[in-house]
Amino acid sequence: MSKPIVAIIGRPNVGKSTLFNALAGRQISIVKDTPGVTRDRIYADAVWLDKPFTLIDTGGIEPKTDDLLLKNMREQAEIAMETADVIIFLTDAREGLVDADYEVAHMIRKVSKKVVLAVNKADNYQKSLPDVYEFYNLGIGDPIPISAAAKTGLGDMLDQVIAHFPDGEGENEEDERPRIAVVGKPNVGKSSLVNRLIGSNRVIVSDIAGTTRDAIDTVVRRNGKDYVFIDTAGLRRKSKVKEDLERYSIIRTVSAVERADLVILMIDAVEGVTEQDARIAGIAHERGKGMIIAVNKWDLLEKDNKTVNDFTKKIREKLAFLSYAEIIYISVLTGQRLPRLYEMIDAVIENHAMRVATGVLNEILSEAVAMKQPPSDKGKRLRLYYITQVSVKPPTFVIFINDKKLTHFSYTRYIENQIRDTFGFRGTPLHFIYRERKEKA
Repeated sequence: MSKPIVAIIGRPNVGKSTLFNALAGRQISIVKDTPGVTRDRIYADAVWLDKPFTLIDTGGIEPKTDDLLLKNMREQAEIAMETADVIIFLTDAREGLVDADYEVAHMIRKVSKKVVLAVNKADNYQKSLPDVYEFYNLGIGDPIPISAAAKTGLGDMLDQVIAHFPDGEGENEEDERPRIAVVGKPNVGKSSLVNRLIGSNRVIVSDIAGTTRDAIDTVVRRNGKDYVFIDTAGLRRKSKVKEDLERYSIIRTVSAVERADLVILMIDAVEGVTEQDARIAGIAHERGKGMIIAVNKWDLLEKDNKTVNDFTKKIREKLAFLSYAEIIYISVLTGQRLPRLYEMIDAVIENHAMRVATGVLNEILSEAVAMKQPPSDKGKRLRLYYITQVSVKPPTFVIFINDKKLTHFSYTRYIENQIRDTFGFRGTPLHFIYRERKEKA
C-alpha cells in the first residue's frame, strides 16, 4: 500500500515551507521572506494519529506572471495538485484575502481533490478570528486558523487532512502481481526498456528528456505470470533551473517507488554513476525496496576484460548503501541481456518476500556471536539473546538484547552478513530492530 500524498499549495510567502518543516519535524525547506524562495518541491514522510502520509512542499503559485521561474513553479504546483490525495490550501491571516487566493482556489477546483483550507499566521486566536472568517468567501470549505511558526492549530488541521484519506484497507491485498518501478534520470531509456519488456510501444518514447510526465502502469504477461511495470518521469540535476519540470517530478518517483515491490534503477553507461543516480536510488533504499541496477547503453562502450569489474567497482563505491543490489549490464536498443533481467526480477522479488525460520536464525546468531564477540563499553558487553523475523518486503528482524546503548552499526552489519552468507537475500535490503530485555538477576 502506498501512503497518501498531501500537497501544501498557496501563493508565495504564506508560510508553506514553515508549515512543511513543522509537520515534517525537521528543517528541510529553505525558509526566507522572499516570495518564490522554495524552488524545489521537497517531500517528507509524516504521521498523524498512526496515519502515515507523504508530504509535499511546493513553490508559491503566482497565477498571473510573465516571470519564467514563477511560471515553472505554477506548473510544478499543478503537478503536485494532480498527484496529491489531499491538498492543504494555505492562506495568510495577516495579509487577508487577496485576488491571488481566488486564482489559486480556482486552480484547485479544477483538479477535483479533497481540500483543507488553512489560514496561517493566526498567532492570536481571538484577534485573528475576524480575519479568518473572511476566507469563507473562497467557497472552498471551513477555514482553520493555524500558526505554522508557533505550531498552533496544526492538530485540528491534520484531523481534517486524515479524514479525507482514501480508505485503502485490503485494496492491494489480493493483488499478488509483482510491481516493478523503473526509475532514473531523463533520457536514460526507462520508457524504451518498458516498451522492450512488454513488446509494444505503449509508452511514448522521445529524444526530448522528460517526455514521460506521469507514472504509467503497464501489465505484462510472461510465461504465464503477470508483472506490473511502473514507468516514471525522470529526474534532472538541480543545476538545470530552466528545464525543471522533470526536477519536480520527484514526487511521482516517490509515489511510484512506494507502490512497487522492486525498483530498477537505470544508469547511463556512457555518463557513469552520477550524484543524481545516488539521489534517486536513495528514495528506494529508504523505503526498503528490492533493487536492481540496470546499466543501459552498454553496447556503446569500448570494452576489454576489465570493463565490467571496473564499472561494478565504481557503482559499489558511489552507491555504497546499495551493496545488496543486483547489477546487470544491458542495451535496450539491441535487447542485450533483457531476458536475463526477467530472471533477476523473479529472484529479487522472491528474496524480498523470503521468510526464515526462527530456529535457523538463532543458530546463525549463536555461531556469529561465538566467532566474533559483541561490542562492550566500560566493562559491560552487549548480549544478544534471541532473533526472529517479523515481516517481509523488506525482510525485517527483531533482535532481543540487554542494552541498546551497546549496539554498533558495524556489529549489525556483521550479523547481516552472516544471514546473507546463508540465505543470500540478493537484491533486497534487510532491516534490524533491537528490543531490550532485562537480564535476570
